[in-house]
Amino acid sequence: MKTLKKIIIFLLISVMLNCSLKKEKPLQPHEIAISWAEMTLFITKNTPANSPTYSSRCLGYIGLTMYESVVNGYPNYQSLEGQLNGLSNIPKPEKGKKYDWQLALNAGQASILKSIYNQTSDINKAKIDSLEVLILEQLSENIQDTLIIKCSVNFGKAIAQQIFKWSKTDGGHRAYLKNFDKQMKNPNFLGCWKPPLYAQSFSHYPLQPHWGENRTFLQKNAQLKEPKFIVCDTNKNSTYYQQFMTVYEKQKNLTQEEKEIAIWWSDDPDETFTPPGHSYYLATLSIQKMKPDLLKCAETYARVGIAVADAFRDCWKWKYQFFSERPNTFIPEHIDRQWDSFWPDPPFPAFPSGHAIQAAAMATVLTNLYGKSFEFTDSAHVGRKRDEQRNADFKARHFNSFWEVATETANSRFYGGIHCPQDNDAGLEKGKEIGENVNGLRWRK
Repeated sequence: MKTLKKIIIFLLISVMLNCSLKKEKPLQPHEIAISWAEMTLFITKNTPANSPTYSSRCLGYIGLTMYESVVNGYPNYQSLEGQLNGLSNIPKPEKGKKYDWQLALNAGQASILKSIYNQTSDINKAKIDSLEVLILEQLSENIQDTLIIKCSVNFGKAIAQQIFKWSKTDGGHRAYLKNFDKQMKNPNFLGCWKPPLYAQSFSHYPLQPHWGENRTFLQKNAQLKEPKFIVCDTNKNSTYYQQFMTVYEKQKNLTQEEKEIAIWWSDDPDETFTPPGHSYYLATLSIQKMKPDLLKCAETYARVGIAVADAFRDCWKWKYQFFSERPNTFIPEHIDRQWDSFWPDPPFPAFPSGHAIQAAAMATVLTNLYGKSFEFTDSAHVGRKRDEQRNADFKARHFNSFWEVATETANSRFYGGIHCPQDNDAGLEKGKEIGENVNGLRWRK
């Protein structure tokens, strides 16, 4: 959250000293985009009942709003209206009127964030309002024509309002009110998911069982072929049995680094900005390093947001189609009764891995935007209290490519003992397909 803090501190000091903001170095376009991404992740982390599924959806609409609020200022780019699943009636700039696209982005992000996270606290909504006002005041200092300010702000809000209206028809609106379906009867077959004793949730009902019925952003992503699944077989010589034996053997000799990887990527929604939020954070790291223009900033957040949203939707469709078990139920029953995983089970079926699929989708779109070789350090959880139970610290992770991130994210669930290799392999494969479909949208004319 460094950029957001920098902006707020800079502006507050300027006001207290009663000095003209014109004399200070003006905010750069990428700093404005980053400040809103950081505010988005703050709200994601600090809003109750927020699940990875719900946050992925929110990031999709927030990123899309950022893109649509500025795209008309760039003649070589075009709106995603008509390309996304039912997106229509996006407001257009009025002929003869001038717009400041930074102001439009600022107003649009404040509006969509308060709408899409309408359940967040009044204190959090006040923080959103404060950031909007602070950026508005600084940008307005350099605009003499107040009509430009008014038109820009109104345009950004209109974009946000239309996208939010569209969002309410996707099946996931206010889904935080129904995270668990207590009327649902779990199926009962060999190899099916069962609520484990060692779990992240006390609920014996699986999370968001109907999420896979939601509308995807891209029609193509709703039509993907299901991943291949190894059918349950408890014979010790079977491929299925060996999947769990691999997990069991790995847990016996986890290295210190593997323990650190497992806790780094856990991204428990009660403690962090969730796994899709981590992908949005990595988009910010990319922008901080490259400092692109406003349009590419917006496109970056739109691609990542849409990709992780569709990744989670498809993942949940397949999770409840296969309703597959996790190591925490198979291994105690068939291999070792005393076994516990390094990390507790999440409350939903295993196949495919949500971590893997969303990380692969993120890596695919960011690689397309910033290249296969991209060196950076992920410091998202630096400063978190040491995990004494697992004897591991939260140490920054260094990478040379986005795909390294995707691979490590998938492996983290294997090291945690909550996913078999096939869960991760399928997630990486399908996440890549989802990301490629997002890249294939007509972003440019």
